[in-house]
Amino acid sequence: MVTDRLLDGRLKLRHLVLIVQIEDAGSLAGAAEALHITQPVVTRGLREVEDLLGVDLFERGRRGVTPTQFGESLLVHARAVIAQLRQADRQIEQLARADLGTVTVGTHLAGSNVLLPRSIASLKQEHPELTVVVREGPPDALQAALLAGDCDLVVGRLTGGAPTTVVQHMLYREPIRVVAREGHPAALLHEPTLAELAPYPWVFPISQTTLRRELEEAFVHEGVELPVNRVECTTILTLRELVVSMDALAVLPELIALADPALTVLDASLASIRRAVGVTRAKHRPLSPAASAMLDHLRVEAATLPRPR
Repeated sequence: MVTDRLLDGRLKLRHLVLIVQIEDAGSLAGAAEALHITQPVVTRGLREVEDLLGVDLFERGRRGVTPTQFGESLLVHARAVIAQLRQADRQIEQLARADLGTVTVGTHLAGSNVLLPRSIASLKQEHPELTVVVREGPPDALQAALLAGDCDLVVGRLTGGAPTTVVQHMLYREPIRVVAREGHPAALLHEPTLAELAPYPWVFPISQTTLRRELEEAFVHEGVELPVNRVECTTILTLRELVVSMDALAVLPELIALADPALTVLDASLASIRRAVGVTRAKHRPLSPAASAMLDHLRVEAATLPRPR
């Protein structure tokens, strides 16, 4: 029999905030500190939700608490509700000010140096009072911010296996290329293989990224060991300086490489690495007016980008 026990008035928004904070903190004491309340208040609030549902949401241990299967299920919905309410608050504030408000865009490498700046510039020409916040970070962190309601859109490479909680909009295709500093000895090689390039120093993407996994697969496909002399880095400014200053090789989206006169693109094939670049948004959260305008400008500017070689 279907009941509405979560809608009969006993479950409060503070309960959802509480269980999310307990998971984030990993302990009742940590949740109490983060919420600026006492631990007995946290314990009582958790007991209220567990009594309402008739199940345990967390397992208590010496090192803190971990969600049960029931807790994990409720946490997914609790986070979604909180994200929706954050979005509602932002939209109401924007409507009250009678302008488009603020849009937060996450970015990681692909699209960050050409598409996104051009789109922001054209958007600001049309809506000069709109505020654009750009957040840079690894893809997994940006996706978490997107689902939490802390980010409206994420611009970057699109990959297969995206969760059902997001929607991807493909904007253009861009090759991933091996790059070096201008005048690097490897630039003299004709169609170099990864075996020929492996002895040089490399800057690899960090292990949490799809690009790192795909690059490793390319080395495995050619039967080549990963370079021993390597640095792992995902920050574009640090990566660029390493490539320029220490004769290192790296992989970058083609538009980033071609726009930098200090870099040269090597004639090495990485055809196995996927190339779709686009925008990711939360599936069940409507876009704010500001986010919709940003997405429109991203689509327009993507159509003007030079086609890959």
